[in-house]
Amino acid sequence: MANGVLVFAEQRDGAFKKGTLEAISEGRRIANQLGTNLSAVVVGSGVAGLAGEAASYGADVVYVADSAALANYSTDGYAKAFADAVADAQPAVILASASSMGRDLAPRVAARLDIGLASDITETKVEGGKLSAVRPMYAGKAFATVEFNRAPAFVTLRPNVFPIAAPEAGRTPEVKNLGGVVVDGPQAKVTDILAAAKGKIELTEASVVVSGGRGIKGPENYHLIQSLADAFGGAAGASRAVVDAGWVDHSHQVGQTGKTVSPSLYIACGISGAIQHLAGMSSSKFIVAINKDPEAPIFKIADYGIVGDLFEVVPKLTEQARALRS
Repeated sequence: MANGVLVFAEQRDGAFKKGTLEAISEGRRIANQLGTNLSAVVVGSGVAGLAGEAASYGADVVYVADSAALANYSTDGYAKAFADAVADAQPAVILASASSMGRDLAPRVAARLDIGLASDITETKVEGGKLSAVRPMYAGKAFATVEFNRAPAFVTLRPNVFPIAAPEAGRTPEVKNLGGVVVDGPQAKVTDILAAAKGKIELTEASVVVSGGRGIKGPENYHLIQSLADAFGGAAGASRAVVDAGWVDHSHQVGQTGKTVSPSLYIACGISGAIQHLAGMSSSKFIVAINKDPEAPIFKIADYGIVGDLFEVVPKLTEQARALRS
């Protein structure tokens, strides 16, 4: 009989992602409401030492798949290890972060297990001993409550939405080694990973995101967006128009065909507010719009709006942000 909660604990370079800590924390809250235990599964190479950190955020049992063959992410290998952990734990609820890895991995695991998957959810509910999940639809214009016909209920959590619990020192988990992960059949092989510049905050994990749109007029002005983001200690994003024009790399794109972000503060500079862009940032806690067009659609969802020339407003805002942080 299905029982317990299992979380996929994503790590990169031997460290948990912020979304992982959110998922473990939410898993602990759900487990408490269900009156059951919490397990986590860690996959990679040299990751056995992460079991203690997973326990400090609430994991009672930690499954570890530690192998040189899993040093680089591959869908086949990680899906096999994840599915093996599910087979042993027999959980009632499975959680993972809706990160780039989670978006790729979760559907593959759900297909292996022949279970349903609710992706990119923003709220969980436990009623009558069963989990339901709330997810945005139609670019955030509507919210659907998803229920599961049978266990396990599998969901991926939108990053930056769920709070991280304070770590508790001294918790010792039960560690279960999954052993060697053997993948049958053809598989892709990772030959190289091109990482972004070190020191930059990942867009989906930033508490402050500043994005530039067509209003910045050219790639030579994107530094204004980056400078404001740096002043807040956040990340710089962009609209699709800016990316399609080749002004910045696609990794900066926020929107329906880019990344979905949920920062505490989102500042849209020179962005009109097309529905495709709103789909990627409408769940931000506070939205500030800077646009010289008072009729721009972005103002309809903004908590605060500045009608003005971004070339005048952004440098002044940057100066004030730096002064506050110093």
